[in-house]
Amino acid sequence: MGIAGLGEIAEHVRRFTVLVQPGGRGSGSGVVWSTDGLIITNAHVAQGKRPTVTVWDGREFRAEVTQRDRRRDLAALHIAADDLIAASPADSAKIRPGELAIAVGNPLGFVGALTTGVVHGVGPLRGLGTRLWVQADVRLAPGNSGGPLADVQGRVIGINTMVAGRLSLAIPSNEVTQFLKGEAPGSWLGVSLQPVRLPRPSLYRFGLVLVDIEPGSPAARASLLPGDILVGSETGAFVSVEDLAAILDGNEARVLRLEFLRGDYTRIRKVSVQVGGRGRGSIAA
Repeated sequence: MGIAGLGEIAEHVRRFTVLVQPGGRGSGSGVVWSTDGLIITNAHVAQGKRPTVTVWDGREFRAEVTQRDRRRDLAALHIAADDLIAASPADSAKIRPGELAIAVGNPLGFVGALTTGVVHGVGPLRGLGTRLWVQADVRLAPGNSGGPLADVQGRVIGINTMVAGRLSLAIPSNEVTQFLKGEAPGSWLGVSLQPVRLPRPSLYRFGLVLVDIEPGSPAARASLLPGDILVGSETGAFVSVEDLAAILDGNEARVLRLEFLRGDYTRIRKVSVQVGGRGRGSIAA
């Protein structure tokens, strides 16, 4: 794929791409968002409280996690540096299918690796709720998460997050801006979940397993536990992640009445969960 000046553009993008090591196994990438040490990455990359960040010239810093939103899968880190090369975000609302895209990250230990592709679209993806994704056919691998997806001018159009089929998915740059402003995408339940198909003899065929529950969250206060399976609400049975996202839409304080399974697939339990009235949302699929 011929892109005029690709070498210079790639080098510029590499200089605002960082290596993020949360401690223990695994690592990811991040983007220098401002010259005074603000780093953007995925929430699932910045798992620890004090990850290590390595910038393009080899300097290492202990970072502080200043903001985390598991629903958006975004985290903001801060390092004690004020001379960094920062990214320039593009307006992701203006991205069009067919535009060329550049991804830089640290896949499988290869620091500053580059891959290119084409944007297929910007919008929701079936099975992943109503949120928007920049969908491109760039090739990503473990370690690319949290790194930049840029246009041919080197401006960031998204934060690479996951692979779905043959496409990579990136969080649009405009959503990063909303995240930093503290604008909530919806009510906060405080859980990480995984869709599952339920075997018979359950009355339900689809559920959402609670993989993790954040302490002090609405789900924790309602005594929901990891391993519980959400199967519906007062509006009906869940058939996709979008159903839960729909009832969480909106930030007003209210009570949700959820149905769930615990321990077996025969007894349906019910719980009331107080949601809304919180500044930032956090539910991750």
